[in-house]
Amino acid sequence: MLKDHLKLHFIVLLWGITSILGKVITVPPIELVFYRTLLASITLALIILFIKKTFKIDKTTLLKMLGTGAIIGLHWIAFFASVKVSKVSICLAGISTTALFTAILEPLFNNTKHKTYEIFLGLIVILGLYIIYHFEFNHALGLTFALIAAVLAAIFTIFNAKLAKTQDPTITSFYEMSSACIVCILFFPIYTNFFAQDPKLQLALTQTDLFYLAILVLACTVYPLYASIQLLKKLSAFYINLTVNMEPIYGIILALFIFPDTEKMKSGFYLGTLTILLSVIAYPILNKRYNPKHKPLTPTTD
Repeated sequence: MLKDHLKLHFIVLLWGITSILGKVITVPPIELVFYRTLLASITLALIILFIKKTFKIDKTTLLKMLGTGAIIGLHWIAFFASVKVSKVSICLAGISTTALFTAILEPLFNNTKHKTYEIFLGLIVILGLYIIYHFEFNHALGLTFALIAAVLAAIFTIFNAKLAKTQDPTITSFYEMSSACIVCILFFPIYTNFFAQDPKLQLALTQTDLFYLAILVLACTVYPLYASIQLLKKLSAFYINLTVNMEPIYGIILALFIFPDTEKMKSGFYLGTLTILLSVIAYPILNKRYNPKHKPLTPTTD
């Protein structure tokens, strides 16, 4: 069991590295997401062929997977845009609200009632965000992108939870990554004409970019997917949900070590981030106490 617990924390640490890799890879956000989803879908396709599974699924399920994948693509674009225009710490502070957004949105999608403690914790998150905006207003754009990414992550987490009940996770991930890649390609013309500083796509990768991109795809995308599915068979969803909430903490600590000159923030930022994280960590604990029959969704991470 100790090995399983350590493995889980290692997976969360790898997810925490994602934002740092997004900072050091030189290509812009949409090009980065294009490469990540393209290489991830190719890797997953090779795995499916190797283990001799079929790609064939019914049309309705395929459309659900493709739609969820499109949301994932938009989520990653917003996520890496936050990293690029701001700081890793700002991005992770915003993305840490995913679990609470999931708690708020899940009853709306599933036509169930909100709990009083969910509303209370949501208000605490708003307080934490207000503190961060107040002390780090010059990073408001980065935090806004991160919050958009968090809302999108909450939505595709809810959709994925429904797909996971009946579908193979490897097949689901392949179609979702493929759809996210297609979204990037379709968005390229709009991006180059209205948003990009350079009218040409910046797809050129340096050798360093290729190295970090390989880590992003293999170590931070494909491997954690397989490992987390294995751990779901051994550890409770509650414990995994609680541990995943450590991702922003690991990421912010790593960012402070890797970028000591640029990632140091004002004390108000850490107060606001701590407020958000305490709310996020408290949610599965309160949910288990007051609503023991309902298993909180484990947010899909970056």
